[in-house]
Amino acid sequence: MPETQAQARKLAISRGRPRAEDAARKESQILAIALDLFLEKGFNDTKMEEIAKIASMSKRTLYSRFSDKQSLFFAAVEDAADRYTITIDELKDVSENSLEGTLMAVARLRLKNLATTEGTRLQRIIWSHSFQFPEFFDQIFRRTTGPTLSFLESLFTQHTQLGTLALETPSQAAAAFLSLVLGGPARQITTGRQLAAEELEERLTFSVTLFLNGARKR
Repeated sequence: MPETQAQARKLAISRGRPRAEDAARKESQILAIALDLFLEKGFNDTKMEEIAKIASMSKRTLYSRFSDKQSLFFAAVEDAADRYTITIDELKDVSENSLEGTLMAVARLRLKNLATTEGTRLQRIIWSHSFQFPEFFDQIFRRTTGPTLSFLESLFTQHTQLGTLALETPSQAAAAFLSLVLGGPARQITTGRQLAAEELEERLTFSVTLFLNGARKR
């Protein structure tokens, strides 16, 4: 049995279709192998030679695709971010008739996405490497949360115009909502604690109600 996720992906590559038909998939597997190793060993201790070996290619071939280790690291994280990001269309699909219902649905969707393997891997590498590449991970944060923030800002602007809410800066309210409602549960999920469905629902209901009580027109 393979000892690591990276070794398991090596087996998957070796059983793949011919390269001419599988270039995109091969690239995706290389990025996944790299991300596995960066998570396991950290950026500094991960070697391009090891990534090339597990990916069943020469180091020269790997360097022909990625000029250096940092380029590969950035590409691996960006690939994970693209698959993790929730689109505005997905947010619209879960919207409900009531403001509270929509906010609850958005919170559930983001936590469900975070609880996936890709979601937790991305969050863990952000936590462990953001100090090393602060500007890059700031871009990744904006990239992954941008659609949700835009959706919430539009929602809060609409309800402020209707008089349902009294928010001077809907954009700041959107960021505050994500922090208040999702911050705690997100940290627990990322660190490996699985919240019971009933407990999670209670926490989300409390946090959304607390947010709305502070945001509603008095």
